[in-house]
Amino acid sequence: MATAIKAANPELTVIDESGDGCMYGEGGNHFIHAIRRNPDITNLVHNNMVYGLTKGQASPTSLQGFKTLVQREGVFHETFSPLAVAISLGASFVARAFAGDISQTKEIIKKAISHKEYALVDILQPCVTYNKMNTYTWFEENTYYLDASYDPHDRMEAFRRASEVEKLPLGIFYLNPKSTFEEKLSVYQERKDPLYKRSPDLKKLSELIHSKRGI
Repeated sequence: MATAIKAANPELTVIDESGDGCMYGEGGNHFIHAIRRNPDITNLVHNNMVYGLTKGQASPTSLQGFKTLVQREGVFHETFSPLAVAISLGASFVARAFAGDISQTKEIIKKAISHKEYALVDILQPCVTYNKMNTYTWFEENTYYLDASYDPHDRMEAFRRASEVEKLPLGIFYLNPKSTFEEKLSVYQERKDPLYKRSPDLKKLSELIHSKRGI
């Protein structure tokens, strides 16, 4: 929907919010292809490392060994790395923030919104109800910020940092400028006014409906 909204009205600032289970699990196909299309939208993912709305099952980003009422012996699957996936697909803007650090999270989100292409911000956000493992203290002890010498245009280094598991890096991992989805659409090649402002050609629409192509 966010991609369609932006295509219909490129003048809008479009922000898509979801959780780790929805975005990286059942919505994983939408996540992958949004990156491929590269619409000018900001994708904020609240990553609890658990399904916080459906009684605490393990999510794709749950760490190995994490025990739930369903995964009683602990998660044994390899943890899904959304940042590594996004970078491997050539995403335009890839970042990670920690909700416990409001000041830095705010700055990262501001940069993502200002970025004129697809922007992913994976927000590490404790679920105090169902995830007793990845607490605020755990994140404070197991994260660090990329320093000023880090180059976000180096794809291989970005991928390496995104794959780290001992401590999770925070900050802007990768910047990859390119044309947006809506810029490439044929409807905007000759005219720049948004689709929603254009009047439909009722004659052409009627011909299409009554043609064999419209059946």
